[in-house]
Amino acid sequence: MKIEKVLLIGNPNVGKSAIFSRLTGAKVIISNYPGTTVEFTQGKIKIGDETAMIIDVPGTYTLEPTCKAEDVACRMLQEGGVVVNVVDATNLERNLCLTLQLLEKDIPVIVALNMWDDTKHRGINIDIKKLEENLGVPVVSTCGLTGEGIKELISRLPEAKAIKSSASSDGKKWEKIGRIVEEVQRLTHRHHTLLEILEDLSIKPLTGLPIAIGVVYGAFWIIRFIGESLIGYLFGPLFERLWLPLMMKLSTFLGEGSFLHHLLIGNLIGGNIDFGQSFGLLTTGFYVPIGMVLPYIFSFYLVLGILEDFGYLPRLAVLTDNFMHHLGLHGYAIIPFILGLGCNVPGALATRILEERREKFIAATLMAIAIPCMAQTAMIVGLVGQRGGKYVAIVFVTLFALLVIKGLILNRVLKGTSPEILVEIPPYRIPQIQAVIKKLWMRLSGFLSEALPFVLLGVLFVNILQMLRIIDFFAYIFTPVLTGLWGLPKEAISALIVGFLRKDVAVGMLGPLNLTTKQLVIGSTVLAVYFPCIATYIVLIRELGIKDALKSTFIMIVVALLVGALLNLFLI
Repeated sequence: MKIEKVLLIGNPNVGKSAIFSRLTGAKVIISNYPGTTVEFTQGKIKIGDETAMIIDVPGTYTLEPTCKAEDVACRMLQEGGVVVNVVDATNLERNLCLTLQLLEKDIPVIVALNMWDDTKHRGINIDIKKLEENLGVPVVSTCGLTGEGIKELISRLPEAKAIKSSASSDGKKWEKIGRIVEEVQRLTHRHHTLLEILEDLSIKPLTGLPIAIGVVYGAFWIIRFIGESLIGYLFGPLFERLWLPLMMKLSTFLGEGSFLHHLLIGNLIGGNIDFGQSFGLLTTGFYVPIGMVLPYIFSFYLVLGILEDFGYLPRLAVLTDNFMHHLGLHGYAIIPFILGLGCNVPGALATRILEERREKFIAATLMAIAIPCMAQTAMIVGLVGQRGGKYVAIVFVTLFALLVIKGLILNRVLKGTSPEILVEIPPYRIPQIQAVIKKLWMRLSGFLSEALPFVLLGVLFVNILQMLRIIDFFAYIFTPVLTGLWGLPKEAISALIVGFLRKDVAVGMLGPLNLTTKQLVIGSTVLAVYFPCIATYIVLIRELGIKDALKSTFIMIVVALLVGALLNLFLI
């Protein structure tokens, strides 16, 4: 049988992505299904001498759709292909419901009994031969994280069968599942492992909330430690010892004051290049994203990847569900917020996991207003932190207060209610270093391909505006707001303009203005609130639509005006 397409289908959190990664390697394409915002991933798989397309279908519990993701899964199934039904071996009874529905569709199916390694730890014994006989299709035990069984799965793909099983009622289906499980599965008594004890503790509110606070606090200290260490011992010396001498030679060659010097090198500070203040394409333009921001992005995505693969994030979603409902969301909205802390673009993309339009609007607006990306956070900590830790605290306490207040208001004003959380809670698993590194590399590549062009574009844009004296014109127009309402000097207009392109660069531009501590706090807070970077805004338009994106923009501008004015009024 020649195989042209393979569909990985299964419940959410059964390890489909891990198996997909094992089957395809790193070269994959992530796309939206036509007419929807639901993502799917596709790649290529080698089967003998032939190459086939393989698709990681959105997770679904049923072939009777209850949400957009499940609807897309069913539509992709109708397009044909060999189905690899990925089943969580530790939850056989629940997963077999989808398996039986697939067998009723008269399509070639092979079952991948995944997370096989966990069955041993949990005292679960499954007779694979008997399971094959009961289902009538091939069954292969696999472990996507370690690669166990993947080779056998590929070799047995041509054995996938369509058995033309007749449809049955839900009651008869569950009776059949019960008989199969009773025949093929045997449970043995064993003591709880340390990870299982931790699973129980981290989901109960009394113990789970302190653990959550500890995890978040510890994660950000680790992120800061790794980021600062990379800057201090690697990126800083590289720029100072290797890049700076090259730039000084180029500066001498171009001649201070020339057009190209102003564009590429920027301004000399005391006769020398200052990577934070010179603001040339090859100085500040390279240093900010690579020397200042990349180390924090690296550490953030490293920690995030470990928490994801360990299985902690769904538990955090459940713990925050009650709080999120007050903001018009459910607990899983914490995922876009967490991703937004790394970069607002994936945070905005992640709002698509929220089904309702109302939820998407609230989550996207709150993230754009109150969740600064790691790059911007690093700049705020580095710049404002020089004046004292309490001033950094003022910025972030203000942002958190805005998150809560705006969420409460939007929840009350917008019609509708937030749905209940439906999220699978996976067991804790020790992360595989290869999987963490692969995910880290893909995210870092995405950041560099997106961030570096926008930083360079921002620096070029502002330099051109300065040379054409357009910034002076904007400063004149907006002086009443800048000075009268926010108490900032008119020169801060440059930072506000760059903020449309890159928030981190914009915060860095406040440094050379010799602002007072009060002005620095106001400027940093306003830049965090008033508008997302252009890359995030483009994603918001795509996810929300132009009409809702414009509504969200209006809210951001009003909040920025009010917050800047209130800080100027009450800060001493």
